Amino acid sequence: MKTLNSDKLKIVDVEDSQQLAQKALELFEEAAQKAISEKGVFHVAISGGKTPRLFYQLLGTDGQSLSLPWDKIELFWVDERCVSPDSSDSNYKLAADSFLKAVPIPKKNIHRITGEKDDYSLAVQEYDRLLRDVFGLEPGQLPVFDLMVLGMGPDGHIGSLLPNSYAVFDTEDLVTVVYQMCRGFNRITLTHPVMCAAQQIIVMVSGEEKAEIVQKVLLGGPDEVKYPVHTLWPILHKVTWLIDQQASKYL
Repeated sequence: MKTLNSDKLKIVDVEDSQQLAQKALELFEEAAQKAISEKGVFHVAISGGKTPRLFYQLLGTDGQSLSLPWDKIELFWVDERCVSPDSSDSNYKLAADSFLKAVPIPKKNIHRITGEKDDYSLAVQEYDRLLRDVFGLEPGQLPVFDLMVLGMGPDGHIGSLLPNSYAVFDTEDLVTVVYQMCRGFNRITLTHPVMCAAQQIIVMVSGEEKAEIVQKVLLGGPDEVKYPVHTLWPILHKVTWLIDQQASKYL
């Protein structure tokens, strides 16, 4: 494992998905301990997808993770598919099956997105209100997460900010709907101003199928519409990229 620093990018080059998960676990535990020691609460938002699965399994089995004061952890989701919470496609279910059943976190601290609602606008309003209540936001303020865990899709999306979608341009809202007209699921996601407001962001990228997009995104010029991950470019000093060797082979 090595860390590559440039003027913009901080890349932790790990050997494989197991080492990637271990490094993500270390960063999670460090951020949690720091936030709780400084202000008594740790606000974290997590994502779905294949890449974080091993990391979530470690959260539910690692001794140091299990000994964290989970009653002081407020857990949110960056995005969710518009499916029921027991669907195999649910980001919530991924966390529930991997670590939520093992860690001593109170149910009131688990803040999932209700993607199963028929009226997506109600789900958006509910999550917006939840963010404002938990963070104690005044009008115009953004929630500031201590840590946000993101993946990057093979098309360069983060959360559910998909290429060429309206959500990339939404700077007024905290939460928005992303409609998939032709394929896939409709989704609900935090907007990029909320993502960029986080104190620390981890972007986890794993697998040979991500090698081309890693090359395009990290070595090419920013294009937020084509590659929504580029919305993070103004705050790259807060971003740690965890990339395994298969995904980084063209760097």
